Amino acid sequence: MRGIAHAALAAMLLAGCQPPQQGIPRSPANLYRASAATADRELGRKVYNFRCYYCHGYSGDARTLASTFLDPKPRDFTAGTPAELPRAAILAAVRNGRPATAMKGFGNVLSAQEIEAVANFVRDEFVLKKARNTRYHTAANGWPDHERYRAAFPFATGEIALDTPWEQLTPPEVAGKRLYLSACVTCHDRSRVRDEGAVWELTAVSYPPNVDACEGCHRYSRALHGREAVRRSARGEDPYIYAPPRDDPFAVHDVAPRLEGMTARERGGERLFQQNCAFCHAADGSGKNWIGAFLEPHPRDLSDRRFMSRMSREKLAAAIRDGLPGTSMPAWKSVLKKEDIEAVVAYLAHAFGPSAE
Repeated sequence: MRGIAHAALAAMLLAGCQPPQQGIPRSPANLYRASAATADRELGRKVYNFRCYYCHGYSGDARTLASTFLDPKPRDFTAGTPAELPRAAILAAVRNGRPATAMKGFGNVLSAQEIEAVANFVRDEFVLKKARNTRYHTAANGWPDHERYRAAFPFATGEIALDTPWEQLTPPEVAGKRLYLSACVTCHDRSRVRDEGAVWELTAVSYPPNVDACEGCHRYSRALHGREAVRRSARGEDPYIYAPPRDDPFAVHDVAPRLEGMTARERGGERLFQQNCAFCHAADGSGKNWIGAFLEPHPRDLSDRRFMSRMSREKLAAAIRDGLPGTSMPAWKSVLKKEDIEAVVAYLAHAFGPSAE
């Protein structure tokens, strides 16, 4: 009998099958549900890694440079218990934001499916499992062969305090500290120091203390474009989009311009811009969204017609391809293909032009 069992198992393995888990039949319905759950989880991971990591960190522990500028600090999901962070509370925070904090609402940015997916991901990945999610320094994020910076890792992780006197460091640690101060400190800030010393001077922060300052411009947002504005006016309706609630002055900039007459390439460029560039430049190109307000220097206001009138497509393509030294504009040449960059430039010219040919 043992030989028969072994033969049956070998036949299954050769056929590319695995024995079903006990109590979980591999029926088409169960396989579909498992596949849907995996897709939902990866959608949540994708949304989190694009929208949330900047403050909450790739591992949900809020150990980010942005968190050092914010008061109160972003939520450390790994420190919360399931009772303290129920799914309903996470959903509400993602959808509506949290008053008196820098947590903005994403109800007008993300779809209902994306909100559900990212809330489920946060709770399962960080609150329940305390998992590490995905690494940031990957080739896909523009960090090929990140291991070559290994000498600086102890300073980034806090294993060695950054203000450790030079004479107390070994030669490899001296090299690592120099590397950290010349490159890593831009994003990792001081990591860990023994003596906090004087408070560092802060520049632009993402959460303004005086929201009323925005009301002058945001009583109404920009006009609708093209035929929709004409139709509204003909019906005696206001052709302007009303601004969001006063506690979220950035949301108006998360609305992409409504454009007509775009070519297929410009449509492709629009998709690439909104998926990638809008994170800093805002959906409306102004750079006045939540992240754009935080960065210093601020991202370029692409909706500034005077600026765009002086730009050429070649200059725009070069800035996207190679980045801009001294700013937070990275080089996209290892992420976007040449035709993708050209599509983004075509979209920018259509949406925010004119741009010189």
